[in-house]
Amino acid sequence: MKKNSKAFAVVMAGGKGERFWPQSRLSSPKQLLRLLGNLTLIEQTIERLYPVFCKENIFVVTNGIYVEPMRKLIPSLPSANIIGESSRKDTAPCIAATVAYIKSLTQEEDPVLCFLPADHVINDTASFAEVLSDCLDMADDTGSIVTVGITPDQPQTGFGYIETGSAITAPGSTKFHKVLQFKEKPDIETARKYLEAGNYKWNSGIFFAKSSTWIKEFTKSAGELALFIQKAVPVLKKESWNSPDFEALFNSLDPISIDYAVMEHADNVVTAQATFDWDDVGSWTSLRNQLEPDEDKNVIRGLHKGIGTKNCIIVGDSEKLIATVDVEDMVIVNTEDSLLVCSAKSAQKVKELVGILEKDPALNKFV
Repeated sequence: MKKNSKAFAVVMAGGKGERFWPQSRLSSPKQLLRLLGNLTLIEQTIERLYPVFCKENIFVVTNGIYVEPMRKLIPSLPSANIIGESSRKDTAPCIAATVAYIKSLTQEEDPVLCFLPADHVINDTASFAEVLSDCLDMADDTGSIVTVGITPDQPQTGFGYIETGSAITAPGSTKFHKVLQFKEKPDIETARKYLEAGNYKWNSGIFFAKSSTWIKEFTKSAGELALFIQKAVPVLKKESWNSPDFEALFNSLDPISIDYAVMEHADNVVTAQATFDWDDVGSWTSLRNQLEPDEDKNVIRGLHKGIGTKNCIIVGDSEKLIATVDVEDMVIVNTEDSLLVCSAKSAQKVKELVGILEKDPALNKFV
């Protein structure tokens, strides 16, 4: 496969991964952990992009405190391509800032920019590369925003959904459909209805569009972000991403997701049907999809012995024994200074717990 030398990939890696507490901490977020295999999630993400994008056109946007660790972790990327946000603003300001940054750097008149999260697990990397290549062509040829939809195999309340409409003819092997609307994370009954309807996809959070398309859509539905880009480009041409002038512009933005800011209002969105395996490693229960369970359906990493223990996720190390008796459908995670015990059904609430710890002066050292 030939690389697309005119396109850019931007990996959004600014989150702290609170749902993977207590392993994921402020000093070592989820994307820097080796949760699965020998590579971190961010390394796996970057490796998947190499067949499609030139290394100099791959960027990582992260929290400012993670820039240096990521530069050491991914020495194959130019150090200037790993950049840090001065404050957490969610995905829409991240995308707007990177559109401005790349616009200030490149000689390309109107490149396609691909934005993707840092915490997906994809094993069929060849099919992934093929879909990405077809999406870049679709975004370039039509001026549309292109997403990647994942065909659901179960009713899932942890993902957003995309309602798809008519098929769109395209020259590549990837199937495309018109997007009718984006749906927020549903309750279980609504998720079952989506699955039965057959025309709903999971929203992967991967987006493609030309630079001009991003600016047009921001202008239409998030004017403050379009104005930010207009002001930021001349600043970035003269100064660095970390300059006080650019940081002041960025810090003035309100946090908002790209779904709320743009996708729910855009009428020129198409979705590609993923032909590759996919999992969003969003909480401890995601390990059930990636690690081989034992005969009692327990997923175990570390030293464990149990009686009557079923359908649990147990994570520790090789030094400290975790022993369990008659527990079922639990998440148990042990670290050097903290222990998490929660119902697997409530794994999403770990983020809420971390928020409580952050606000407690006596406990925020554990965050």
